[in-house]
Amino acid sequence: MTADDDYFALLDRAKDQLPEVVESHERFTVPDMDIFQEGKTTVIRNFVDVTDALRREPQQVLHFLMKELGAPGNLEGRRAVLKAKIMPNTVAERIVSYTETFVICSECGRPDTKMTKEGRTMVLQCEACGSHRPVNVRKGPRFDASASLKAGDVIELSIDDIGRKGDGMGRYQDYIVIVPGTARGAQVNVKITNISSRTAFGNVTNEAATR
Repeated sequence: MTADDDYFALLDRAKDQLPEVVESHERFTVPDMDIFQEGKTTVIRNFVDVTDALRREPQQVLHFLMKELGAPGNLEGRRAVLKAKIMPNTVAERIVSYTETFVICSECGRPDTKMTKEGRTMVLQCEACGSHRPVNVRKGPRFDASASLKAGDVIELSIDDIGRKGDGMGRYQDYIVIVPGTARGAQVNVKITNISSRTAFGNVTNEAATR
C-alpha cells in the first residue's frame, strides 16, 4: 500500500466517524394555510398544523394574530377562528411576519429556535448555531379589521345597553354603534348612516347584513 493509499484510507475512516449532518441551503417557508370565510368569521382550518411546524404554542401565535389584525378570535380544535372577515393573503402575511420575528434565526436562517426569557426580555435562542438575540417586535402599520366600516354598510348588531337619551347601543368590533328606537337585548340589522371616530350611528333596516 502506497502513502497515498494510506492517506485516502485514513480520510475515509475519518469521514465514517463524523456525525451525520443534514445541510439545507433552502429558505424555510411557512406551511400553506387552509383559510376560508364562514359567515362573518375567518377560519384557519389547519392552524395547529402550522404552529406545530413553527414549533410554537397555538395560543401564542393566535394572540399575535388577534393583536395584529384587530380582531377577536379563539381556538376550536385544530382550527383558529377570527371573528372578522379578513382576506386570506392578509392573514398569511401576518403569519410570515410572526415567523420572521419569533422563529427564524437571524444568523443561520434556520427555524430551529426556542423562546426563552432573560429578565423581562424575550430572547430567541437558536439550537442549530447557538446564537441568541432579543426579540424586537417591529412597529409596522397594522391591519384594522374595523377600519373598513363605512356609511351604507348593514351590520348585525346586539343591543347591549341604553344611552342617556334612550337610544340603543351595541359594540361592533372597535365601534360603539348607536341605534335609536331599539331596546336592550334586541338583535337587529343596522344600516350605518354616519361615523365619528370610534362611534357609529345607524337605523334599523330590513336589509340583510353586508358585513
